[in-house]
Amino acid sequence: MHEAAYRAAGLAGWRYQRLPVPPELFAETARALPGAGFVGVNVTIPHKEAALGLADEATPAASEIGAANTLTFDGAGIRADNTDAPGLLAALPAAPAGSRALVLGAGGSARAAVWALRGAGAEVLVWNRTPDRARALCEQLDARAVTAIEPADVLVNCTAAGLVPDEDPWRELPLDAANVGAYPCVVDLVYRPGGRETALVAAARAAGVVVVDGLEVLVRQGALSFERWTGRPAPVEAMRAAVRAA
Repeated sequence: MHEAAYRAAGLAGWRYQRLPVPPELFAETARALPGAGFVGVNVTIPHKEAALGLADEATPAASEIGAANTLTFDGAGIRADNTDAPGLLAALPAAPAGSRALVLGAGGSARAAVWALRGAGAEVLVWNRTPDRARALCEQLDARAVTAIEPADVLVNCTAAGLVPDEDPWRELPLDAANVGAYPCVVDLVYRPGGRETALVAAARAAGVVVVDGLEVLVRQGALSFERWTGRPAPVEAMRAAVRAA
């Protein structure tokens, strides 16, 4: 996705590299990257909270969510940002102001989703298998914890259900294929290798509701990271085409 963006933008010599890093070496590695020529990095599980903690500066989004997925290196040090939140909003088919959203999960991606949706003017409900985690998140981000699914305009899956092909995703979720169609818009942050649909996305498509899959959210948050690092508008279509082709 990023390599395609660099080609489309004419950024010769730019490269995007995967760096597997164990938690105990994350801070040391991140601080060494500017000296190795990196202008920034995307950060994923389990490093998002650590990324925020080591930054010299953080955007309001990263600070309020409590996690960073994008670090930018410049002369002022390490700047932390969270593009998961605005990336989700950019992927939605319509602005969520005045709507009700049901978020499944209470981890880092759920925090970003709740923060983004509340900031955009939506009422947000949060369900989690561990109710105490849902309540704690809601107290911090002004949402409402629920112990069972409720009607909503948008359903956002922030759990890992559906990530592993051989596991039954419905076992991890508070709904099944029969009632997915009750939600006019279904967003699943999970995406699988080869572009194979998750069971939730497949059920939503079969029900005829609007679907936003994890690859689209990936593209949107990646486009924002690209803009942070390069100072240029992201070639979103080129990025989307690369993701879908892969």
